[in-house]
Amino acid sequence: MALGVIILVLIIVGVLLFLLVTYIVGIYNQLIEIKVNIEKSWANIEILEKQRYDEIPKLIKICEGYMKYEKGTFEKITEARTRFLDAKTPSQMAQAGSDLSGALKTLFAVSENYPELKANDNFKQLQSRVSYLENQIADRREFYNESVAIFNTRIKQIPDILIANMLKYTEKEMYKISAEEKVSPEIKFDIPK
Repeated sequence: MALGVIILVLIIVGVLLFLLVTYIVGIYNQLIEIKVNIEKSWANIEILEKQRYDEIPKLIKICEGYMKYEKGTFEKITEARTRFLDAKTPSQMAQAGSDLSGALKTLFAVSENYPELKANDNFKQLQSRVSYLENQIADRREFYNESVAIFNTRIKQIPDILIANMLKYTEKEMYKISAEEKVSPEIKFDIPK
């Protein structure tokens, strides 16, 4: 009978250890899944940003013929594109993206004063494509921030914090828009006198 009790205790301990290991593995797998979602969503943002930046030279080329006096707007767009291509971190990319969004808003608003440009099919197509990409980027930023919020919360909660510390996980940075992007663009015309 003593042997039966020992076997029963060993079985119970074995089952409890199995459940504990299964629970820890489950937490580990969930943290990995969230981390992969963050990386995937950031990669999606990068792809869309790249597509948007690839459209910029075409858009500028079409506009230059009509908007001869808007050199400052074109320079802002070109500078933002260059900063994006040189960016190494998510925050640098976010800043360049914000700068470009503001410059594009200005360009599209200024284009209202050039009826021939607004009537150009290539311009309309590029404007539509850039606007579509802007909306897609906004959606992906939202998913990225949601994934980061879940990750940052999980790595601070007990018992996840124990596993997160073993994996050396630290908080991820949210994608934040700049103060400039929150303000409507100033529209001025560079028409020579």
